[in-house]
Amino acid sequence: MGSLIGELDERRAAVRARVEELEGEIAVLTARLEAERSRLERLTVTRETLEELAAEGVAVDVDAPVVQEPVNEGQVVGVQTVVAWREGMSSADLPPVYRDIVDVIDDAPGPVQAKQVVPRIGLPVRTSKIEGTRGKLKRLVERGWLAEATPGLFAPSARRAPNDTAD
Repeated sequence: MGSLIGELDERRAAVRARVEELEGEIAVLTARLEAERSRLERLTVTRETLEELAAEGVAVDVDAPVVQEPVNEGQVVGVQTVVAWREGMSSADLPPVYRDIVDVIDDAPGPVQAKQVVPRIGLPVRTSKIEGTRGKLKRLVERGWLAEATPGLFAPSARRAPNDTAD
């Protein structure tokens, strides 16, 4: 009987090691996926900005050489920082677009989807805007501002009361 238990323990240890290995691979792939989603969002916004400029009659010279100005070490350009929620914080502590999203979610009668948030924050209902907003919603979930009990449905986090105000 001892050899059977020993065999089971060996198999269990091997499977446990494989599970840990796969979890590590998933973490790496998840980080790569987030980086690519971020890149896709930036490219989409850039294209939309160029289209808006063209629609306004601003001449956009696509053949002009691209000049990259050096950025100081540690200096971040064009990034909105979403801080993790802590006791006493309110949506006023967020960058404007994130504040608008949290306020819309707080005012909703129940969980909402990204496509329901987009028009309420003043964006046109287009796939690129919905996906960009979904990314922001996911970021707010990661930082504790919102909850996603069901995939794709966002609600205020149970840790904070909707419309929290700092004293």
